[in-house]
Amino acid sequence: MDKLLTQFLAVADAGSLSGAATALFITQPTLSFNMSKLEETVGAPLFERSSRGMQLTRYGETLYENARLMRRLYDNTLNAIADQKRGSERGIAIGSGYSWWTMFLRDMVVTYQREFPKAPVQISLGNQLRLMDQMLSGDISMFLAHEIDGLSGAIGTDFIPLTRVYNAFFVRAGHPLLERGRTRAEIDNYPVVISSLAESRHERFFDPSRRRTRVETLFDGSTVAFRTNSLAACVDYTLATDAVLAHTHVMRDDFARRGLLEVEQKDEPRRTVTGIYVLRERRDEDRVEELVERITKACHAVLPAWKPAE
Repeated sequence: MDKLLTQFLAVADAGSLSGAATALFITQPTLSFNMSKLEETVGAPLFERSSRGMQLTRYGETLYENARLMRRLYDNTLNAIADQKRGSERGIAIGSGYSWWTMFLRDMVVTYQREFPKAPVQISLGNQLRLMDQMLSGDISMFLAHEIDGLSGAIGTDFIPLTRVYNAFFVRAGHPLLERGRTRAEIDNYPVVISSLAESRHERFFDPSRRRTRVETLFDGSTVAFRTNSLAACVDYTLATDAVLAHTHVMRDDFARRGLLEVEQKDEPRRTVTGIYVLRERRDEDRVEELVERITKACHAVLPAWKPAE
């Protein structure tokens, strides 16, 4: 990777010159000079500088996506060579939300390692936007998550639907919401807990024409009482307060064992599609398609297969 492009990616990811300079172990004036040099070479402004830090311009966003692609290709080439040297071509690196790890991915991984005991396995658990960031960086080859509404087509991903789930709400035993079926308005009267961190650097994943609405939904924490990337911490907080944990319904039995009960909803719950995100450029790789097939089979052994909405 070209040095200036590497530094450009670091600034875009950090959102500031100071943060990127610290990560790169170079001085801020040097980094500022290099970014000005890159803008001169490209012939267009790449950043908008403000009190909020360094925000990408539309030219910067174009360069960012393509530079990420170049870095992925470079890193994947080096990783493939390293795997060949270690004799570990069967290794896998997958991202997942907590629900899918609990429901079927854990058992699939254990079965896989029994079949290939020398294959290294890397599993990253977290929210969908962080996993998208890791996939675009080449840290994981694919991830399982809800379909992301408003995702920019320029990112170059394919989404393979697996199943359909609904959004449920969980509370501690004895919570007032458990007395009878509740409307969404009644549930919204209580503070919300979610297992997802809002990170402003992920705003670039969304289609600019739909970004404003999407950003207000994802990154405005005014209605959220407690937010963390630890599901265990979410459960602990919900057990100790009157807050409501918003999560997929498939975790109902697991949460019940931990002391959280599902609130009965009067209204029809909002359903979302869950599936596999993978880079479009890798869809023709045999190893990627094999993993997609394994995950699909494991999912449909415990959850109904996805069908298009009528």
